[in-house]
Amino acid sequence: MAHRQTVSFLLQRFRDAGIRPDTRHGQNFLIDLNLVQVLVDAAELERHDVVLEVGTGTGSLTAQLAQRAAAVVSIEISAELHQLAQEELVDYDNVTLLRGDALRTKNRLDPAVLAPVAAALASDPSRRLKLVANLPYNVATPIISNLLSTDITPHLMAVTIQKELADRITARPSTKDYSALSVWIQSQCDTEVVRILPPAVFWPRPKVHSAIIRIIPQPAKRAQIAHPEFFHTFVRSVFLHRRKFLRSGLISALKRDLSKSAIDAILADMALGAEARAEQLDVHQLLQLSDAVYAALNARPQPDA
Repeated sequence: MAHRQTVSFLLQRFRDAGIRPDTRHGQNFLIDLNLVQVLVDAAELERHDVVLEVGTGTGSLTAQLAQRAAAVVSIEISAELHQLAQEELVDYDNVTLLRGDALRTKNRLDPAVLAPVAAALASDPSRRLKLVANLPYNVATPIISNLLSTDITPHLMAVTIQKELADRITARPSTKDYSALSVWIQSQCDTEVVRILPPAVFWPRPKVHSAIIRIIPQPAKRAQIAHPEFFHTFVRSVFLHRRKFLRSGLISALKRDLSKSAIDAILADMALGAEARAEQLDVHQLLQLSDAVYAALNARPQPDA
């Protein structure tokens, strides 16, 4: 059974199918069964939950999710692994297996993935979405970031990712890992690193450590973001050159839309001095700054139609 995934199981299964792991797609399989259980437990699944899994693999994690959740929608980019998973999960009638890329673009999830998720959620008003996955390293950032931008807000995300990415997600201001991603996720969610994972618990072994992380969206936090799409874009622009002075970064990003004097007025109102940098501002300050810039942009005289 795939849910007993070990190195010997994977070697035999791949040998039988005549395939090898594809490093281009970040295929590193979690082979420590105790840590698979830690990941599942971190998701706190209940019978009314709908689970999205990105990276079906052989169906090891999928099977455990299906035993606990109302429905599982899982997508796999590899045709060979998709076929293996279909064979392993044939007895689970609450699993929808998709074959393809979960991302339409780097900034957008594929609607073909979101549609069955939305359908599963719509069948019962008590259902909640959770992302639970051993995320392929090469898509972890856009999957997490873009899911928070959709109309289908996840109740919780429990995923394995590179430790470096987990450090960025949970970073605090004025640290080397603090970034636009830190701000975007923390502006909406509580975050927690559950466990650090050494390379030896995966096959093939990656060259880096990984982490199991929980990301829990908070409605009260999300409600404070008046213009989410603008805020997302704004934060990325001010962190584009994170060590530059904030004033210089804003002038560069907004040179076509706001004058230097308008930017200086915004910074003065927020008591941000000439040496302030984006990486020093906490999430609340960046939300205030974004709102002030948005207001200034929309206060400009509009050209005649």
